[in-house]
Amino acid sequence: MDVQHLPTRDDADREHDEQNEGGSAAVGDHSAIEWTEATWNPTTGCDKTSPGCDNCYALTLSKRLKAMGQAKYQNDGDPRTSGPGFGLTLHPDTLGVPRSWTSGRTIFVNSMSDLFHSDVPEGYIRQVFEVIADTPQHQYQVLTKRSKRLADIGGRLDWPANLWMGVSIETSKYRFRIDHLRDVDAAIRFVSAEPLLGSMPDLNLDGIQWLIAGGESGPRSRPMDEAWVLDLRDQCAAAGVAFFFKQWGGTTPKAGGRTLEGRTYDEMPTLDYV
Repeated sequence: MDVQHLPTRDDADREHDEQNEGGSAAVGDHSAIEWTEATWNPTTGCDKTSPGCDNCYALTLSKRLKAMGQAKYQNDGDPRTSGPGFGLTLHPDTLGVPRSWTSGRTIFVNSMSDLFHSDVPEGYIRQVFEVIADTPQHQYQVLTKRSKRLADIGGRLDWPANLWMGVSIETSKYRFRIDHLRDVDAAIRFVSAEPLLGSMPDLNLDGIQWLIAGGESGPRSRPMDEAWVLDLRDQCAAAGVAFFFKQWGGTTPKAGGRTLEGRTYDEMPTLDYV
């Protein structure tokens, strides 16, 4: 797989993203996430589904936005799996936002939610996909932990050429999500190993074009072993998969930096349309 390199941005940290989310509650025209350029949240809210969710930044941020009076973060979720302001909520009024961005950009869809959450109707997912198809000037990145639902309905969806589909896996226990991802007809399939909470040897990366690895951040962040990251990097090199190392993590996202053995890894997958 050929790769391209995304320039390292020195713009804002997560606080800047929070201000963007707070300003419109569902979109951010600039993002401090290193592997994307903007965020678009046609839904907000979620529920914890595996250990990678334990210290969810979006859950913490939603509580803050609710306290600030942000209208779209007033729906509380189940306190056992969600929290204040983090109940799954559809925002159909935001569906047209990417159409207003005439210059092309890379857009992370649902940084504050999961599009394949069971409470998101299939018809609404289709509406999101239609917006993506109607705005080919953009590249869209969708990431889910609900890989079974993704596989269940993926065959009924029309997959736009500018949509990259990914799954999150934090330990080897959840590698089955990659198998589900392989079942969908996305132009780019990618894996986010963030927060990386354990070693993941011998991943089957057939049909995968990109892997992101990163450590957890926040006051309760769990440490990441360098050996886990190096192994993923080497597996990607052997399989011809683009490798992106996002961060070591720590108290803040940038606390530990993002160099690995003295260099940064900013590889991105490429397709003819990119």
